[in-house]
Amino acid sequence: MFLIVPCSLLLGFLFSEQLRRFVPAVPYLFAYVTLTMAIGCGLGQLRAVVRRPSVVAWTFVLTHVLSPLVAFGLGSALFGADSPYVVGFVLFTIIPLGVSTVLWVGMSSGSVPLILAMVVIDSALSPVVVPWGIRLLFHTAVQTDTLGMVSDLALIIVAPTAIGIALHGLTKGRIQPIVQPYAGPVSKICFAAVVAFNAAAIQPYMSTLGGDLVRIVPMSVLIVGLCYAIGFFGSAPYRDQELQVTISYASGMRNISLGIVLALGYFSPLAAVPVVLSIMIQQPLATVHHYALQKIYNRKAGTEISGQV
Repeated sequence: MFLIVPCSLLLGFLFSEQLRRFVPAVPYLFAYVTLTMAIGCGLGQLRAVVRRPSVVAWTFVLTHVLSPLVAFGLGSALFGADSPYVVGFVLFTIIPLGVSTVLWVGMSSGSVPLILAMVVIDSALSPVVVPWGIRLLFHTAVQTDTLGMVSDLALIIVAPTAIGIALHGLTKGRIQPIVQPYAGPVSKICFAAVVAFNAAAIQPYMSTLGGDLVRIVPMSVLIVGLCYAIGFFGSAPYRDQELQVTISYASGMRNISLGIVLALGYFSPLAAVPVVLSIMIQQPLATVHHYALQKIYNRKAGTEISGQV
């Protein structure tokens, strides 16, 4: 992911004229990516999450309530509440948890079943959470086709998720190891295509930003970094390393392809710029976060051993 996202963005910008014609295919490519992810999640994993409803609820509060409020406050202070850039920053925090979060949680010794189930549940709730969150913060300042957004989210998120879970259940989980050698690589290609096509779509608008980039780039780094911090410190009361790793990555990473699709489909193209920048930033920051977690927990482990001795 660290390489795929920036390379796909670069290809989209460089070959904008050639790739722009494929933008209408994005929802269908994204639906396939969602289906591939959902095949790995069964009802058993969802039931395991239901046994810990407070963890799930608190994670969603951190990611979809506290983080958007922080993004709205900081963005409004710098650009003004009516700026399309603020819409982009808020949209990044409201969109569902990202599929790539599962990879980082696994590498950092978090709970893979928990994050996988939370991604599925959060994606299923997105037709309600995304339009409601935007309306609540911006009121009439942002005009959106709410019904159209809900319909598209149902097509590219909810339906593939339901089909994937159903296939997992009907085959008792046997379908994933059978299709994964083929579906996985194709899913990566579709994911890269989604990012590249949408980058091609916003390329003409990037040249009009001028001096705004000097403010947008640092703000993007700050907001993405704060999302990781909100998850890490917000989960500290659980005093559980596995949960803290899982929730901090859930808070820091979002469904980047969906963010671009929604930004371009329902908002000003300028709103997509912070989303694209956040896409580029969240993966490198995931690496930094992984390094920081290892340092923190290794130091704790050393302190506990010294205390016992």
